[in-house]
Amino acid sequence: MTTQPGGPLAGVRVVELAGLGPGPFAAMFLAELGADVVRIDRPGGNGWFPGMEHRDLLNRGKRSILVDLRSDEGPQTVLDLLAHADVLIEGFRPGVMERLGLGPDVCGAVNPRLIYGRMTGWGQAGPSAETAGHDIDYIAVTGLLDAVGQRGGEPTVPLNIAGDFGGGGVYLVIGIVAALHERSRSGLGQVIDAAIVDGAAHLLSGIHAMMAVGAWSGPRGENLLDGGAPFYRTYATSDGGHMAVGAIEPVFYSTLLRILELDLDPAQQNNTDTWPTVERVFADRFAERTLAQWRTVFAGSDACVAPVTTLRNAHTDPHVAARGSVVNVDGVVQSAPAPRFSRTPTSLGTPPPVPGADNDSVLAGWADTTSASRGKPA
Repeated sequence: MTTQPGGPLAGVRVVELAGLGPGPFAAMFLAELGADVVRIDRPGGNGWFPGMEHRDLLNRGKRSILVDLRSDEGPQTVLDLLAHADVLIEGFRPGVMERLGLGPDVCGAVNPRLIYGRMTGWGQAGPSAETAGHDIDYIAVTGLLDAVGQRGGEPTVPLNIAGDFGGGGVYLVIGIVAALHERSRSGLGQVIDAAIVDGAAHLLSGIHAMMAVGAWSGPRGENLLDGGAPFYRTYATSDGGHMAVGAIEPVFYSTLLRILELDLDPAQQNNTDTWPTVERVFADRFAERTLAQWRTVFAGSDACVAPVTTLRNAHTDPHVAARGSVVNVDGVVQSAPAPRFSRTPTSLGTPPPVPGADNDSVLAGWADTTSASRGKPA
């Protein structure tokens, strides 16, 4: 099969207004898929990593220009870029873009085919829309945070993956790709209200389904997928490591018992009354050997057991390394693009740029290059 360089979104042009977390992640995602992403950075830095933006992996694959949005000429510079763009990504609170003179109506008048992506925590409307917040707040009100943690303990913060990146950035990307597809039929752009609170709630669909059929009824830490089941949790090894056990199906659970050499009745797997006892038996057995020894014992089996690898060493796991899911580039550990395409492969792209590194090339050449928003529909 012949491959085509550039990724499946080659030819799509994205303008990103510098922000934090989910917006930059969404723009990075689009860049990996082949889009030409220009990030509009602010003079003086953008927040989390002032002076270190060129090391921020969420900016890889992008170009950068410096624009002062509060200057007299700043908004017009953005509008000039948007006239030849396919997508805008912004992550300000509701009303900020309108006050800058860059609201959807103004930008839509300049380019009716523009996909206007709005990335916020609370969304464009609702009682909390105007208030500040972070990932932990958004997942708190959806019930997601309450569901994560050990039995009898406090809710456990699951990094900012479920909210910012899962419920936020990924959902914005899905919305943009869907809007581009719809535009190929209608010829018109539209506004995407991507709220982390919406996406985080949507990610709970499977848990909602389990609640509906009575398969998720206990408090935090006492259910099938929250560490309550002894066959779906982690266990410490003799050297301080951990093994992750996920033997949900009966055939896998039986395999787990056989490899652990435990005389337990597999027919009692889902008898919750036995779970505390089984958990103690499993914990004692896993504590008998080191992480490396257990890795060898379970290698190639269908017991659904895997070693818990540290973030810094994930690229050394044999399977992860073979697929290149996590890579080490010049000493920097980072995730590889996903998913994979047979004919239009993705790539890491260029390293994160220094803010303003591409002012001349972008401002001089952006309008001269045909984008997906002009001529043939994207």
